Amino acid sequence: MMTEQTNVVVVGAGQAGIAMSEHLTRAGVPHLVLERDRIAERWRSCRWDSLVMNGPAWHDRFPGQLFTGDPESFPGKEAVADYLVDYAAGFDAPIRCGVTVHRVARRDAAAGFVVETSAGPIVADYVVAATGAFQTPLIPPLVPETAGLMQLHSNSYRNPAQLPPGGVLVVGAGSSGAQIAEELLESGRQVWLSVGPHDRPPRRYRGRDFVWWLGVLNLWDADAPKGAEHTTIAVSGAHGGRTVDFRDLAARGMVLLGRAESCDRGVMHFAPDLRRNVERGDANLLALLDEADAWAARNGLDLPPDPEARKIGPDPACMVTPIATLDLAAAGITTILWATGFTSDYRWLPPGALDAQGRPHHQRGVAAEPGIYFLGLPYQSRRGSAFIWGVWHDAKFVADHILKQRSYLAYPGPARAAE
Repeated sequence: MMTEQTNVVVVGAGQAGIAMSEHLTRAGVPHLVLERDRIAERWRSCRWDSLVMNGPAWHDRFPGQLFTGDPESFPGKEAVADYLVDYAAGFDAPIRCGVTVHRVARRDAAAGFVVETSAGPIVADYVVAATGAFQTPLIPPLVPETAGLMQLHSNSYRNPAQLPPGGVLVVGAGSSGAQIAEELLESGRQVWLSVGPHDRPPRRYRGRDFVWWLGVLNLWDADAPKGAEHTTIAVSGAHGGRTVDFRDLAARGMVLLGRAESCDRGVMHFAPDLRRNVERGDANLLALLDEADAWAARNGLDLPPDPEARKIGPDPACMVTPIATLDLAAAGITTILWATGFTSDYRWLPPGALDAQGRPHHQRGVAAEPGIYFLGLPYQSRRGSAFIWGVWHDAKFVADHILKQRSYLAYPGPARAAE
C-alpha cells in the first residue's frame, strides 16, 4: 500500500487553515487541510451561547466575501462558523474532517516530512500548523479542586443557567471575561470581577467603529508590545456593540478586584493593583481618542464631535477601598470562571520548530525548522494577525514563501539551465 503524498499539509480548518488553503489553491499548489473535528469547530463548541464577534461584519471577514445582513452588525458564533464553511466551499477547499494529526517528523534520507495521522501517514514537502495559539485552556493552579465549588474555563461556559446557584468570581477582564461577567450580572447573579492590565478602546467614536480608527491610524499593523506576546483588550460587540466600562459595571452592582494572586483555605488574595489597572485602561482609551482627533483634523475630516466618549465616571467604592482578601464561602461564591487565556501545544511538530519553552520559533510564520510554518498566532506579523482578515494576509505571506522555496527546488542547476 503506497503512502499518500502531497505538496503541503495544513493542520487545522479554522479561519487560518481556510485562508491558507485559498492562497495555495489560487497558486495551484497541491495540498490537504486536516481537521480533527468539523470546519470552524471551535466557534461552535468552544464559545458561550450569546457570543458575537468583537468587530463589525464589514470589517472582520475575508476580503472576498461579505457576511449576509447588516454590515454594521456583530455576527453570532454560529453565523461565523457558517460563513467559514461557505467560504471554504466557495473554492472547494480540500479539507478532510475527522482526521487527527499525531506527529510530524522529517523523512529519513529524503526531503519533506511524514505526517502521522489517525487516517494513516501522509508525506508532504511542507507543513503549516494552522491550529492557532488558543489550544489548551489555561487555569492558574490557585484554587484546589477540593475547594467545594465549580471551576471552569471560559471555553467551557455556555450560559448562566449552566452554573449552580450563588455568586460568581470571574478571573480575567479581557473581552471574554468582561462580556461573560456582564451577562452573569444581567442574569441576576452577584458577580466579582478580577481585573488585570488591559487596553480599553472605545467601541465607537465620532461615528466610526474603533476598528476603523485602528485602520486609518495604522495601529492594526503595529508590532507586539515589547516583552509581550499578547495584549488583553476589553472590547465587546454584545448589545449591538458598546464600550466596556468597568466603572459602569461596578455602579450596576459588580464588585471589581485586582489580579488574583493566591488562595489559602478558601480565602482569595488579590494584588493592590485594581486602581492602576483601571486607570491605565482609561488612559489607553483617551490616548486613542487624542490620536483620532489629531488624524481627523490633519486630514480635514468632518466627523461629528463626541464629548461623551471622554467622560470618566466616579470611582466606585471597590476602587476607593480595594478588597485585598475574599472569603469565597462567606461571600456566597459557588463558581469561579477563569477567563485566563490559553496555552499552545505544538509537541507534535519537529523540535527545531519550537524554542526552549515549546513555543513557535518563527519569523512571520516561517519556522526555524525549514519546511514548517505557523499561521494564526497573535502578532504573527502585526496586531491584526489573530483576526479573520489579518490571518488572510499572513496566509498570503506564508503561501508566497512556500512558492519561493518550490521555485528554488525546481531550478535544474547551471549546466541544465544553459541547455
